[in-house]
Amino acid sequence: MSDMKHVLIYTDGACANNPYGNGGYGTIIVNGTQRQELSGGFQNTTNNRMEMYAVIKGLEALQEPCEATVYSDSKYLVDSIAKGWVYRWQANNWMRNKKDPALNVDLWQRILDLCQKHKVTLQWVRGHAGHPENERCDQLAVRALKQANLPSDLSSL
Repeated sequence: MSDMKHVLIYTDGACANNPYGNGGYGTIIVNGTQRQELSGGFQNTTNNRMEMYAVIKGLEALQEPCEATVYSDSKYLVDSIAKGWVYRWQANNWMRNKKDPALNVDLWQRILDLCQKHKVTLQWVRGHAGHPENERCDQLAVRALKQANLPSDLSSL
């Protein structure tokens, strides 16, 4: 049994006018009886990037190395890690194949760094299917993308 604290992290991203519209992310961290909600947004972004930011912000908020079960409705995110695609892209100098570069490399690097710090298990959940925390994360993400004066997610352009 690990001495690491175990936390649950629920995440979701949203983007209006995907790709390159206003986007938001929502994250809920559950540590025992403690619950923390995080959200934020960007302009000129994509839904995939917001899904990734939700995970990054959740893992970055942890004060010490933890075992984290991360719930996401993003097949792109979960499958890229679970099926090892992202590790192959990294090993191939961030190329998906001989001619296509991997997308969102800046965020993948951050996620992989955080996965070195924390013991992360990704779990896919069906989006918009009544899962209470996923629904709340979606509310946080949609609210965030509607904020005025969002910063630009320049690296997504």
